[in-house]
Amino acid sequence: MKLNVLNLGKCEYNEALQIQFDMLEKRQKKEIDDTLIIVEHPAVITMGRNKGDNNLMVSEEHLDSLGIQLVKATRGGDVTYHGQGQIVGYPIVDLRSLGMGIKEFVDHLEEVFIKLLKDKYNIAAGRIDEHKGVWVEDDKITAIGLSVKHGVTMHGFAFNVNTNLSHFDLIVPCGIQGKGVVSIEKLIGKKADFDELTNDVANYFCKIYKYDECKQIKLESLKGN
Repeated sequence: MKLNVLNLGKCEYNEALQIQFDMLEKRQKKEIDDTLIIVEHPAVITMGRNKGDNNLMVSEEHLDSLGIQLVKATRGGDVTYHGQGQIVGYPIVDLRSLGMGIKEFVDHLEEVFIKLLKDKYNIAAGRIDEHKGVWVEDDKITAIGLSVKHGVTMHGFAFNVNTNLSHFDLIVPCGIQGKGVVSIEKLIGKKADFDELTNDVANYFCKIYKYDECKQIKLESLKGN
């Protein structure tokens, strides 16, 4: 099995969402291989299908004044934040080709970050039974919210590397009361190498899901398919 890795760099949420839909349709038609889209978004708060009305703590006007966009997303989950210093990934993966159901897929996705954090920083991250994502004690370091359309996944994960954690005060992250958020920067006391970690995420994704080949591609190479 081959995995394409499409790194969009810095990209607006809605632009990346349209690219997701394009890749989703191509994967459903088997015109492309499984593809992991990696991106860094400008500050944006997204509301999932399971959003609670009280989990956005400020008005849209206040978000506008801070330069933070508000978007209603088609993924599962509640409310979350994306911003600079955060690695966001959108796996466009055919679950049938991978031989997995969605629960097993999510378990593997969590394992990507649990293993990466242990190997690279000796950070003991893990799971909390009642909540998806990856946690360091009671603080979430990776949020996960997926959608499956005709057997193909979209949306995905948000991994806090050098993220501005104060922006999470504007929401109840993922609608979970009594839990916090954390970043690698906060845990190690200095900024992490963002580009290096972006490559690490792609490599660990390939390893955990047992892809034979992990190929870096450019968006232009897919447009003709």
